[in-house]
Amino acid sequence: MKNSNSEITLKDKLEGLPALPGVYQFKDKNNKVIYIGKAKNLRNRVRSYFHSKIDSPKTKALVNKISDFQLIVTDSEIEALVLENNLIKELKPRYNVNLKDDKSFPYIRVTNEPFPQIYSTRDVVNDGSKYFGPFTNVREMKSSLKMINHIFKIRSCKYFINDETIEKKKIKVCLDYHIKKCDGPCEGLISEADYNKMVYQVIKLLKGKSDDLIKELKDEMHLASKEFKFEKAAELRDKIARLEVYTNRQKIVTSDFEDRDILSAAVEGKDVACIILNIRSGKLVGKKQFQLNSAEEELKNIYAAFIKYYYNEHVEVPREIIIETDPDDKEAITEFLSKKAGRKVAFFTPKRKSDSLSLLKMCKHNAELFLKEIQLQRMKKEGNLPYVLTALKRDLRLDALPRKIECFDISNLQGTDTVASMVVFVDGKPKKSLYRKYIINSVDGPDDFASMREVIQRRYTKLIRENEELPDLIMVDGGKGQLSSAVEILNSLDITKYNIIGLAKKLEEVFFPDNPDAQSIPKTSSSLKLLQQVRDEAHRFAITFHRNRRSKRTLTSELNEIKGIGPKLVEKLLKTYKNMDEIKSSTQSELAETIGAKKAELIYNHFNNVIRR
Repeated sequence: MKNSNSEITLKDKLEGLPALPGVYQFKDKNNKVIYIGKAKNLRNRVRSYFHSKIDSPKTKALVNKISDFQLIVTDSEIEALVLENNLIKELKPRYNVNLKDDKSFPYIRVTNEPFPQIYSTRDVVNDGSKYFGPFTNVREMKSSLKMINHIFKIRSCKYFINDETIEKKKIKVCLDYHIKKCDGPCEGLISEADYNKMVYQVIKLLKGKSDDLIKELKDEMHLASKEFKFEKAAELRDKIARLEVYTNRQKIVTSDFEDRDILSAAVEGKDVACIILNIRSGKLVGKKQFQLNSAEEELKNIYAAFIKYYYNEHVEVPREIIIETDPDDKEAITEFLSKKAGRKVAFFTPKRKSDSLSLLKMCKHNAELFLKEIQLQRMKKEGNLPYVLTALKRDLRLDALPRKIECFDISNLQGTDTVASMVVFVDGKPKKSLYRKYIINSVDGPDDFASMREVIQRRYTKLIRENEELPDLIMVDGGKGQLSSAVEILNSLDITKYNIIGLAKKLEEVFFPDNPDAQSIPKTSSSLKLLQQVRDEAHRFAITFHRNRRSKRTLTSELNEIKGIGPKLVEKLLKTYKNMDEIKSSTQSELAETIGAKKAELIYNHFNNVIRR
């Protein structure tokens, strides 16, 4: 878009867009695809990116990099959705939501052959085989395979077996047959029908239908017993017992025994942690977690991208997907999932207290914990510095990590006893030994701006005089007025390189110098929580100092009214007692320990209205 020729070309292309469904690919000046999207109407959707009123910073950044675009027209929006998903997986454009870990997750594969094999694989081949997964936890997958091999006599060999190989006796039974881990399909010792019946049972188990499978096996066992096939009945009994041990480990989480997935995401900056809980027949049968990269997308767009990624051709789609907010393109995604499942699929966002709401909260909590794990991993790579510093650097657009933060707050009551506090946070934690209290001397009446000027001048004049380094971030509690007052003083002291912000209480908005408009930090960001913690600590420290100072002033004035009590005695009392209530509640003998019997009698009599006779 930078040279005139490309601008004209792009403009001409925008004018000639078709009003048809399809996929669009935005490219940068190097002809690299940086974003892929789908549309019901390509003309309307693509043109919307180039309107003058764009609020999203991410969209603005994207549009500034677009030099060209390419279209693929499809027959329907659903076809466009599938194509978009495949292209994103293949090209991984910078501005799309992408899977962070680019290695493929393993599946359990049930091969498409007369006597199927069942094993783990990372290679998905469209040859009619059935796949179960993806498994984000390899240990969980291995445990599932171990359980299958323990309960069912599925062959472990890799031979292709059919009637011809059996008839020509090309394969001999192996050790598995002799130790009763395989029924010998290679020599025709189990029929294709009976073997595939066993495979069907494994598939049922992998789908989370263990209760249905146990019921079927019990019916089969009772029938075998009635027909005096006691050996077969005993074998089925043992299989049922093993399945019951397995299924009893699965937690019942809903009372309606429906199939549903619970989906939640925790987002901060470009990091996205997604969790899916698989509920089958009311039981929690699986948990999957994925780390995604997002170009600071809205939550609805993240959910849309993740749903399209996860529910690919090999993942079973339940009747209901519980989610905290509807995904973008909800109608098209619902139609896509329903078509894939061969029945109606619905999204549901629970509002009232219910099993579903409890599960969604649990899923959200798991996503937040996973996000913390991701941040912890990054923290270790960055020398064990808290991740929140990286988040703060990103959100405030700083050049370096804000390892040392100094924050100021003003406190007064109707203009009296004005004080200021300075709290210091080092590496995201309070450093109380560096806290400072200030009594404001130059300001009469309630003037927070003038008070802020005084405390900033006193603090940083001393800092310059003692040749100390500036903090990485200066923060004032308040909006534009307090910030401007602080900046005015810093500039007057010839301090040129500093980072300073104001944090307003009302809307938790951040103010920067030379910018009249407040900026917002995402409420989910840990950086906002740190700023709030720093601001609240400065406020608490200032309020406590102000209350103590006002209390001492009140105490001093009241004690001075007592005849025979002088300033030195008042000072002595102030060192022992925190406030007037402590003095009033003290006995005469307790007061005498501090100031002597005669003076103690005067004070005790004054506060207890004792008249001397």
